[in-house]
Amino acid sequence: MTTLNQQTLKRWRRNPISFINEALCDPETGKPFILLDAERRFLAHAFQLGDDGRLLYPEQIYSCPKKSGKTTFAAIHALTMTLLFGGCYPEATICANDLEQARGRVFEMIKRIVECSPRLRADANITQARIEFPDLKATIQAIGADYAGAAGATRVLPYSTSCGRTARSAAIACGMNSCHRRRARSPAA
Repeated sequence: MTTLNQQTLKRWRRNPISFINEALCDPETGKPFILLDAERRFLAHAFQLGDDGRLLYPEQIYSCPKKSGKTTFAAIHALTMTLLFGGCYPEATICANDLEQARGRVFEMIKRIVECSPRLRADANITQARIEFPDLKATIQAIGADYAGAAGATRVLPYSTSCGRTARSAAIACGMNSCHRRRARSPAA
């Protein structure tokens, strides 16, 4: 039986930071993440729900200076958005110029977080470029911009980790109209 049951997910949707605190472990320490104030403020604002139970801001951008934890925060955001707000059959796609780059940073951090977090690890099937949560019908995968099967997918959450010219090309190839675009269709609360 899944540890990510609907009652728990509903509670975490009301307070996504509690999901991060309770379910996600920092692979470097094995303890819950300590979010920066800016990250907390971003998450509190970004995951606001409207009267219809849907996200007020389905497209989200977070930016910060070099060496301030963007990769880790993108991994935290991807897991939170996918598992809590992805709707039916949520799919997050980590895009980069090539598959190695896509797997090398954000996807690798997502993988490490899942492997380190008992509540997620128990429910996840992890391969080299894909993480599945079968009970939630959720998928997180890494693909390069040259991946032929990317077009036409029912992706809810495309991620790109850089706003450079080639990253924008990767983002467009992965179905993103702008750099760092994150889109979700949240389930009713």
